[in-house]
Amino acid sequence: MLGGEIMQDETTASTLSGYPMLAILPLTILAGVAGALILGGVAIKILSLIVALLALVCLAGFYMVAPNEGRVLQLFGQYVGTDRALGLRWANPFYSKQRVSLRIRNFESGQLKVNDSAGNPIEIAAVVVWRVVDTAEAVFEVDDYEDYVAIQSEAAIRNMATSYPYDDHEGESITLRGSANEIGDILKAEVQDRLGKAGVEVLEARISHLAYAPEIASAMLQRQQASAIVAARSKIVEGAVSMVEAALAQLTERQIIDLDAQSKASMVSNLLVILCSDRAAQPVVNSGTAPG
Repeated sequence: MLGGEIMQDETTASTLSGYPMLAILPLTILAGVAGALILGGVAIKILSLIVALLALVCLAGFYMVAPNEGRVLQLFGQYVGTDRALGLRWANPFYSKQRVSLRIRNFESGQLKVNDSAGNPIEIAAVVVWRVVDTAEAVFEVDDYEDYVAIQSEAAIRNMATSYPYDDHEGESITLRGSANEIGDILKAEVQDRLGKAGVEVLEARISHLAYAPEIASAMLQRQQASAIVAARSKIVEGAVSMVEAALAQLTERQIIDLDAQSKASMVSNLLVILCSDRAAQPVVNSGTAPG
């Protein structure tokens, strides 16, 4: 039930194979015309013409159903059922027979400009893979189900994009850029929730384009570069401390040199400068003191 109204679910229409009718109706028309010409009596002639005319009208009941296609049948605005049987079919000639494709289709949104959860303007686009699973809901619950898919998919993309940050700056668990699978599942669930009332099944939803808006792209690139530099420096310092610790331990173990606390501090300082510097170390040669 939606908004106090009962939703129209799909039912199977009672129709006939068109191949027997393809033989019966032309023969009936010929028989009626022949009876009107050959048989005597005005009443019989009129009856024969009526039979031929009815058979001629029944020719309008033929229609084709292709693979992955359904025909929604209505009689003067009343839903009769949906025919999914393949091939040549025949039904009441007064039925309207609306074709509904059941094939898998793609919808790719345009590049939408929205703000992520941190307020940063971003550009985002997504691809939604969908198909109709209930022809009655697709035809009767919305005005144009294809247009409905497009509008509601873009609305879901906008809502999802505003709920998560573009990148992980504050330790967030899910981000638009770094959690592609999780974001895809979230987007799929949100789009499905919006399109379910239109008889549509969402098979997949994935982000196809994601970028900062041009006005902040340069600043955000600098921020990403700074974060990468800080992370790299942190790793370098961690490795340098381990190397200095190992060097002091081996010097002490092998008794190569006996260092007091001040000498150890000086050595640690020099080694850290050498190991953590982004430039090659310049050796200093002690040539002794000048003669007095």
